[in-house]
Amino acid sequence: MSTLRFHAVKSSLERKPIKIKESKRRSEIFGKNVFNEVAMRQYLTKTGLKSVTEAIEKGTKIDRNVAGHISTGMKEWAISKGATHYTHWFQPLTGATAEKHDAFFETIGDGMAIEKFGGDQLVQQEPDASSFPNGGIRNTFEARGYTAWDPTSPAFVFDGTLCIPTVFVSYTGEALDFKTPLLRALQVVDSASVAICKFFDKNVKKVTASLGWEQEYFLIDQALAASRPDILLTGRTLFGHSPAKGQQLDDHYFGTIPSRAMAYMRDLEHHCMLLGIPVKTRHNEVAPNQFELAPIYEEANLAVDHNSLLMDLMQKIAKRHNFTVLLHEKPFAGVNGSGKHNNWSLSTNTGVNLLSPGKTPMSNLQFLTFFINTIKAVQTHEELLRAAIASASNDHRLGANEAPPAIISVFIGEQLTKVLNELESVTKGKLSPKEKTDLKLNVVGKIPEILRDNTDRNRTSAFAFTGNKFEFRAVGSTANCANPMTILNTIVAKQLIDFKAEVDVLIEEKAMKKDDAIFNVLREYIKTSKEILFEGNGYSDDWEKEAKKRGLSNNKTTPEALKIKKSKSTIELFESLGVLNKVESEARYEIEMEEYILHIQIESRVSGDIARNHVVPTAVKYQNILIENVTGLKTIYGDRFKEFAKEQLSLIEQISQHIEAINSLVTEMIDTRKTINKLTNIEKKAEGYCKKIKPLFEDIRYHCDKLEIMIDDELWPLTKYRELLFTK
Repeated sequence: MSTLRFHAVKSSLERKPIKIKESKRRSEIFGKNVFNEVAMRQYLTKTGLKSVTEAIEKGTKIDRNVAGHISTGMKEWAISKGATHYTHWFQPLTGATAEKHDAFFETIGDGMAIEKFGGDQLVQQEPDASSFPNGGIRNTFEARGYTAWDPTSPAFVFDGTLCIPTVFVSYTGEALDFKTPLLRALQVVDSASVAICKFFDKNVKKVTASLGWEQEYFLIDQALAASRPDILLTGRTLFGHSPAKGQQLDDHYFGTIPSRAMAYMRDLEHHCMLLGIPVKTRHNEVAPNQFELAPIYEEANLAVDHNSLLMDLMQKIAKRHNFTVLLHEKPFAGVNGSGKHNNWSLSTNTGVNLLSPGKTPMSNLQFLTFFINTIKAVQTHEELLRAAIASASNDHRLGANEAPPAIISVFIGEQLTKVLNELESVTKGKLSPKEKTDLKLNVVGKIPEILRDNTDRNRTSAFAFTGNKFEFRAVGSTANCANPMTILNTIVAKQLIDFKAEVDVLIEEKAMKKDDAIFNVLREYIKTSKEILFEGNGYSDDWEKEAKKRGLSNNKTTPEALKIKKSKSTIELFESLGVLNKVESEARYEIEMEEYILHIQIESRVSGDIARNHVVPTAVKYQNILIENVTGLKTIYGDRFKEFAKEQLSLIEQISQHIEAINSLVTEMIDTRKTINKLTNIEKKAEGYCKKIKPLFEDIRYHCDKLEIMIDDELWPLTKYRELLFTK
């Protein structure tokens, strides 16, 4: 095995950057492989174009007869791009994307064939749903599921296949994917936001939730990754002693991008341009061999699709460059993990960002309304927001090396904190003319248009206001953005609906003027939302104590965090807004708990395998070398041999102790796992894996990592951290 390690290191050192052929102007190739408006105008009839446009803008259904014309145009366009197959591209609850390819090719008899793609094939398909997570929704005799075309996300051609973004539902109509609840949540937040906007501008007819994700990842040479069974099977290193140099010099962050990594990035960005993914930013991240890319903001549904597509694309392009992309939230102990910051905002059809201050008191009052209501939504549903980012892999990251803690808090900066404090002192009831003037001119009216410098300093906050948007920083790098975006948009929609109801009561029953009513309700929200606001260091023990006093949850593990998803209040929240019904909510809880169990179970098996089949045999081999050396010294020096073999004897004893500890712990882990696997209650099973199996990983790792620094480097079988992190 050590031979494999050194071959891998040698291969990686001999790699050269692959030359990339790319367009000089990215704007010329942007969206070339996307069935966008330009392509539709060329390949669709006027009726077909009008139907798709109205479906995108107004949510109207496309007539089946018209779908036949659209499918013909889409097929001709796809074939012109080299496509031979088509697929309904969807996002099941596995966290990955799914696709089943069918050829356009069909025989028509007499040895002849044609390319065919009809409206029915475009609009709906029936993939077998039996092998996808369903949480008990699907009966055994109802194996089929349905994929249905989502025209709001454009089709695209990739690797010779026309990919049609779709939703995925069960035989009985329940959502089996991430996209369906997201679309429902986006519709609800649109409706709720428009109702609030009418207080300020009657011309607002639509509000769109936007998303800008930031994708962090590690690039590891393919040969080095292949030499590590833990990376191959779990996406992270279960063992590995920290190198002498890690990230302590801060010399990687924003440093010169290594030439091989740059070639990979350019190739990736070229394909992103063709697929309409508007990537704009690239840079080195904090940890060695860690990087980040980020796009221009898009409508949330499209942004989610693009991020899912990007994660597939990253892996495929990486192979061409002899890289493995690690998207795991914590692939290496002791250095920064990877997140996927979700930058979220709301924008009107009139071109106004509702979370961006304006030039007038009225526009700033509108900003404060959405700003304060978002904070209130997070305060009310902080535990549900924590559940939105819960996973076995993200548990390793939260609270470590600059990642936000498991406590959800909101950071807004000194300037806006001062504004809220002043608003809190507003008189309850009708405002006097002087109070209203002072408030509008001196408090609301003086909020600067550019707030970024005052709101973007705290990196330990899970949910921070960063100038013209909220940044949900706790989302994990492997996550499908749809899950946190569904929950965030749902809770904000619910809060806006409640806000409007309270304002309407004051206007209609208390005869208050609109501004007075808005100020009064916002004043109460500021008071009741104070507990969620935090400007300090999220890593400190003091914050944990303070958060507990405030009544904030601190669910550090996924089983703890997910419990809120099956609560009566959560089910009622989703049901009342039509985002998820009771069956769908309970199914998602079951699926996520089962996924957690399986992740820990796989890591447990891999840990035991590597410890017993790689580490212990190597330790025994080196111990035998030491014993042979001691025996030789005894032959030469007789009774005096202990003088000269003192270090060797100590090493032999220490190695024996570590070997014994490893075998004992692995046996305990296997026996415990067998006991837990017999449990039928999913919560008890998850708790068992969390509290009894997972802690053993660190104990086993401790002894294995100690052996790594004792044993001859030439013998050690596992590629070391210094090689994984610093081989460029």
